[in-house]
Amino acid sequence: MTGGTGVVTIPPNGAEGRSETRLSYRRAGTSGDPVVLLHGGGVDDATLSWKHTIDALADDYRVYAPDWPGYGDSVATGGNNAPVGEQTIESYVSVLEGFLAETGLEDEPITLAGISMGGGAALGYALEHPETVAALGLVDSYGLGRRIPGGQFFKSAAHVPGANSFGWATMSLSTETARLALANVVADAGQLEPEFVDAFRARASEPGAGTAFEAFQRAEITAEGDARTDFTDDLESLSVPTLLVHGVDDPLFPVRWSKRAHELLPDSRLELVEDCGHWVPRERPEAFVERLRDFLENGTDAEKRSDAENGTSA
Repeated sequence: MTGGTGVVTIPPNGAEGRSETRLSYRRAGTSGDPVVLLHGGGVDDATLSWKHTIDALADDYRVYAPDWPGYGDSVATGGNNAPVGEQTIESYVSVLEGFLAETGLEDEPITLAGISMGGGAALGYALEHPETVAALGLVDSYGLGRRIPGGQFFKSAAHVPGANSFGWATMSLSTETARLALANVVADAGQLEPEFVDAFRARASEPGAGTAFEAFQRAEITAEGDARTDFTDDLESLSVPTLLVHGVDDPLFPVRWSKRAHELLPDSRLELVEDCGHWVPRERPEAFVERLRDFLENGTDAEKRSDAENGTSA
């Protein structure tokens, strides 16, 4: 099929406490190498983060973009937006393994790209299965550092009963409140597409919105407000060609995380996007797609890029 959605059912894994998992995913493109796109946390889903990227890559690649358990249109046997087992990077790596097996991609070299939480899962998978990953894209990625700005706040919110549900409900009251909420994540909320703001608001208004992410926060953020998952010490061992993209004005994960990762990874390329916060594929979609496509075509060799494209700023 040229595009649309699909559903896979991943068998339960008792050892990991995972029940049968139903994943919805977007699919586009009928030829070319496979590219798997992994969205982030909050109320994100495959379309929120990757709408423009999916459309832009579909002519030349087979694109897959799943909704994580408890996100988007994926549901568990426990009901819509019910978390499936643990909500950790380790559990997402396991779910990704199941997804690739059910879609027939487990024995085929793939390009794996993830934003934020999804970047942490992509990196975790690549470290466990480097032989199956042809290329890796990490966008404002989790898993590249320990100290999170505002981590104490996120940890506290995850443990105060009703705090997160009240927050999402408030964000969904109107287009204005949704845009105000997004201003805490992006560089300029006023420049966001109305369609994107409306889609974000719709997800935030759903029953159980943010439940899976709340569980992730409880599991992944320590009492001190730091990230439990930090792959920094493993980066020098990863030979997979890696593209690092980071919004210069990202208020959630500091740019220094990606800069340090670039220094440690043996084969990497760093792209810093000016006037951009945490949601690069939606804040600067054209700049992001341009860099991703160039990476897919030329790898980390910047010398292959034209003078017009050369540099690390958008």
